[in-house]
This record gives sequence, C-alpha cells and structure tokens, in this order.
Amino acid sequence: MAKATDAFRTIGEVSDELDVAKHVLRFWEGKFPQLKPMKRGGGRRFYRPEDVALLRGIHHLLHSAGYTIKGVQRIMRESGVEAVKSASAGTTASIGRTQTTAPPRAPAPPLRKSGRAPAATVAAATVPEPLRSHIEKIIGDLEDCLAMARHGASAAQKPAEASNTPVSKTKR
Repeated sequence: MAKATDAFRTIGEVSDELDVAKHVLRFWEGKFPQLKPMKRGGGRRFYRPEDVALLRGIHHLLHSAGYTIKGVQRIMRESGVEAVKSASAGTTASIGRTQTTAPPRAPAPPLRKSGRAPAATVAAATVPEPLRSHIEKIIGDLEDCLAMARHGASAAQKPAEASNTPVSKTKR
C-alpha cells in the first residue's frame, strides 16, 4: 500500500526513494539549513513533501548534474529553494546566472606511474591562458625542489648555485 503524496515520510523511506544512505541525508541537513524535517520524540525525522522535493533537487544537482555542495548552496542563495526543487523535475526554471546542467569538463589527463597526472597537462586543462605560464614555472620549481629533496641537497645543488656564505660550526 503506497502512501499519499502529501504524507510525511521517514528518513528510511526517503533514503530508499533517493537511493542515498541515511547518514547522507543527515549530512545534507547540516549543509542546507533550508531542510528542516519535523523531529518527533527520540529524534525520529519526518520529511514533509516540500522537504522531499528539495532533497530530490539536491540529489539531482549533486549526482546527475555534477554540482558540488557549494554550487548547490549558491543556487539556493541566488535563485531560491524553488529553483533547486524544479531541477529534479528537469525544468530549467530561472536559476539566475547558474545552469541546471554542469559545464562540460575537460577530459582527464593521462596518469604517471605515480598515479598523478603530469603537472603541465593539469595546468593546460584547468587554468586560463593568462595564468598558465606562471603556474607552469611554479610547478617546475616545485618539481626541482622535490628532486632535491629526494636526492639530497648536496647531490642536487649545482656549483653556480652554491652559497658563498661560510658555514660556521658552533658548539653548545
């Protein structure tokens, strides 16, 4: 026997409907103050139909549209709760300057043996052109520092870079 559409739902029912763990719903309550389920004795949560609609919208934006929690919070702040609710229905109700679908993402760069992508590839894929050369220089400097740390400062240090300041040994 199915519940009426205007009936309150338990956290278990909402969890099953959205295919999300109960602890995730509790986490979202902390991140989205607009979610206010009714709590009964013993802390049992009952979600109103408008809470369930908002949870559907949040779930859709986070899991299907590729938004982050901060992105969904921004949509709520700029366009209101109704914009998030309408996102789950596939409606593109005016979400202000925001989109209901995530912007196209750059393809993932190939990985090194260490499991990380080459720094230059990441910089080229995610950074605007004016900053790219500056960041690539910084990444190069960091990789040089890493090489020096791995091989010891004395082995990696070049004679031209050696300090001319004498090092004094002091006793305590």
